Amino acid sequence: MAVISQTHTGPEKGGNYEFHWCGSFIEAHLISDVGKKRSRNEDSCALCVPDDRQTLSDRGILLAVADGMGGVSGGDFASRLALQTLAEEYYTRREPTTPARLSESVSQANRRIFQEAENHPEYYGMGTTMSAMLIMGDHAYIAQVGDSRVYLLRKSERIWQITDDHSLVAEQVRNGYISEQEARTHSLKNLITRAVGTKEAVTVDLFAVQLKQGDTLLICSDGLSNVVEDSELAKAMSEGDSLQAIARVLVGRALQAGAPDNVTAVLIRITGTPPRTRLEPGAQKVSPTRTGLFGALRKLIS
Repeated sequence: MAVISQTHTGPEKGGNYEFHWCGSFIEAHLISDVGKKRSRNEDSCALCVPDDRQTLSDRGILLAVADGMGGVSGGDFASRLALQTLAEEYYTRREPTTPARLSESVSQANRRIFQEAENHPEYYGMGTTMSAMLIMGDHAYIAQVGDSRVYLLRKSERIWQITDDHSLVAEQVRNGYISEQEARTHSLKNLITRAVGTKEAVTVDLFAVQLKQGDTLLICSDGLSNVVEDSELAKAMSEGDSLQAIARVLVGRALQAGAPDNVTAVLIRITGTPPRTRLEPGAQKVSPTRTGLFGALRKLIS
């Protein structure tokens, strides 16, 4: 069994959380705030770094955000359990590729949460979103369920939303029924169509992106992306001197906008030249340089 001695998850007891970490070619900053309208933080975030060099080389670094839902205590329990199960499963599973291990780990988290809800009436209906990123050298593999998001900002490029939201409003935007601006104020904007733990099985979206030195990535809950526009995210991510400063600016802007939901962000920066790795099969490869027609076609297909 792989030993992951550096596992950092938060927040504790429904409060706020902040943590910073630096590696050989990467740094990360995790932050979570309860917001202005909620009494409890149901978001969770995680960073897992194997201490063993071989495990680190073979399995990489795991980062994730989960946004829980489900009553007084179900939401934060679901998000914490999802990330705990994700880490335990990913670093011990024997599937031959990273995308396959990620997908099966999310599926196992789904089964575990569903069973807990079945066995404990107080947790009935609980579930969570999950956006998980596994960094293997110069490739990032992303598993997506729900409407938390993963963004990439590259120098001289626009901000790129790698993931697709699994929500009723997002589907209407992709189908051209409403605009992205209309979606921000839509009465059903929080109604998601896919979640971890609400059904016996879940479909997991898998993406892969090649990384470059200087890239900044953001994994966030909808408590941030629903109230801070992409252009403002890009501005903060490109102008900040440090990941800690960027993280606090992003949360601050969400709070200034009223922060009706919990706000969680995991920021990752590629600070050095990442080791070259082969692209593993099983995930949809995306490129931040393919804008215009490619972006429109990708939205149509999804």
